Amino acid sequence: MEDVPSPIPIASAPKGVTRRNFYVGAIYGIGAAIAAALGIPAAVYLLFPPKIRQADQWIEIGDVTSLAADSPAEMTFRHNRVDGWKVSSEKATAWVVKHSDNSVTAFGPQCTHLGCAYHWDDGKSEFICPCHNSLFSIDGKVTAGPAPRPLDRYETRIDGKKLLIGRLIVPERQA
Repeated sequence: MEDVPSPIPIASAPKGVTRRNFYVGAIYGIGAAIAAALGIPAAVYLLFPPKIRQADQWIEIGDVTSLAADSPAEMTFRHNRVDGWKVSSEKATAWVVKHSDNSVTAFGPQCTHLGCAYHWDDGKSEFICPCHNSLFSIDGKVTAGPAPRPLDRYETRIDGKKLLIGRLIVPERQA
């Protein structure tokens, strides 16, 4: 009985690519493509630092000779802001005061109370924040109102006739 052949013939494994092997390979390939599409940007984000902000960037905002002495003027300028990998150009303003000794002070455009926009009142010779009635003198000090500190100032530099401003300096709270 040992020599009796088996009634069911054993099929040999097919040669070449089968439909099953093709589908398995296609699924693995699609999975690898999805993993690469998600993984490569994530790896770039984690491994490469964003653009480094330039230190001491000076922005030209106007001509110093056009300013009247002891009379604040609102000057508009454009500056580039770096946010991670994105660089955008933004419009900004500064209140600029040219003193009688030709020195210049530039103030940030927001009130130090809640960030409202303030303006110069020629009649009172003060900066006035209309929202909460904060008053500031021509040198940026608080004269009345709820503002907790003097106006923020930009670093300033004069290059020939051009006025350049740097970073915004936030002063300490008033006692």
